[in-house]
Amino acid sequence: MLYVLPETTGDIIVLQANGTLTTADYTETFLPLFDHVKNTHPEVRLLITFAPDFEGFEAGALWEDMKFGTQHASDFHRVAIVGDAKWTDWMSKVADLLMKGEIRHYRMTQLLEALRWINDEDEDDEENEPLYPFGG
Repeated sequence: MLYVLPETTGDIIVLQANGTLTTADYTETFLPLFDHVKNTHPEVRLLITFAPDFEGFEAGALWEDMKFGTQHASDFHRVAIVGDAKWTDWMSKVADLLMKGEIRHYRMTQLLEALRWINDEDEDDEENEPLYPFGG
């Protein structure tokens, strides 16, 4: 099952995958949401969390995911894949080779860090640090 989380706003899509992802999850939930965001923003930011009870993809859902990935490889600014299973790290590395935007893998305990990264909150950290933090 695929859930759209409330942090979804503007060019940011935040999803959570539980149980088994179905073809209907792609065609009825993800694709219409992606199309709406892509029609209103030049690039999309995606954070997807694979919950501990995530069991995998139906064959049709896996096919939809592969088709989508090849058609939209240059439509993402950032993708954060959050999950503790070993395959999520591998999937992040493969996706990084195939997609134009930045892709990072985060553990479940790093969910807030992943949200900050998707929001670009860490991009200007170095520029905003005072040169003399103690007034000297």
